[in-house]
Amino acid sequence: MNLNQNRRTAVKTILAGAAALTTSGMLLSEQAQGGEKSSELKGNINHSVCRWCYSSLSLDELCSVAKEIGIKAIDLVGPKDWPTLKKFSLYSSMCNGAEINLVDGWNHTENHQTLIKRYSEMIPMVAKAGYKNLICFSGNRRGMDDETGLKNSSEGLKQILAIAEKYHVTIVMELLNSKVNHKDYQCDKTPWGVELVKRLDSENFKLLYDIYHMQIDEGDVIHTIKENHQYIAHYHTAGVPGRHEIDETQELNYPAIMRAIKETGFKGYVAQEFIPVQEDKIASLRKAVQICDV
Repeated sequence: MNLNQNRRTAVKTILAGAAALTTSGMLLSEQAQGGEKSSELKGNINHSVCRWCYSSLSLDELCSVAKEIGIKAIDLVGPKDWPTLKKFSLYSSMCNGAEINLVDGWNHTENHQTLIKRYSEMIPMVAKAGYKNLICFSGNRRGMDDETGLKNSSEGLKQILAIAEKYHVTIVMELLNSKVNHKDYQCDKTPWGVELVKRLDSENFKLLYDIYHMQIDEGDVIHTIKENHQYIAHYHTAGVPGRHEIDETQELNYPAIMRAIKETGFKGYVAQEFIPVQEDKIASLRKAVQICDV
């Protein structure tokens, strides 16, 4: 994901704890090689973590942490980082790098030529690396109504679906809130995203249901998941309000949400995408995984 525009402030937040984490190199190595282990996970949820949320760690350090906690995958990394994931036997649960950015997406036809070229080149790379999901974005409205956005997005995405189907790669559009974080983003409600999936009518196009974002823009999270799970390929987490730890400081009941996801028969990945603010950011990640491990 090209995160420079909307998530730039996350780096500043994480770097505040970097001094504590810079001493973690030796600690991470010790833990990964047999130090303190977290309790065994249940195996019902495939856990992932978003790379950008831990940018104060090197990717090698994050992979070591993930292995020690029991996380199976890293989210939102592109081709240059896939060799590192393979070194640690971790999966790339949501690939990125074909998108332009978060605001210039498939809903505006002037972006189609660039996007079709980039996705047509990236899809075979994803498949060759052994991965399945590639992220995309609707883009901002800029005065566009819902129907025009659906029509334009459908027309553009149809031109890459044959390639996605050939290589067994799923193009996944993320639902983002337009109230707090991504003003004017068009795919900001589940019904809009579901309608786009229906129009495209392909198993190789689905949604990334970001629980944090959808709590802000529409709420009713568990019911929405149960009613629309067949259109969802991936989930992201974060605490509401603030996009921080998913603990008792925020309003979402993540164990209940995870149980609902499990009950749908979901076999994909749930990626932690909160911005940690506690001093021990690795402990925050470990706790989040344990909270979601139902």
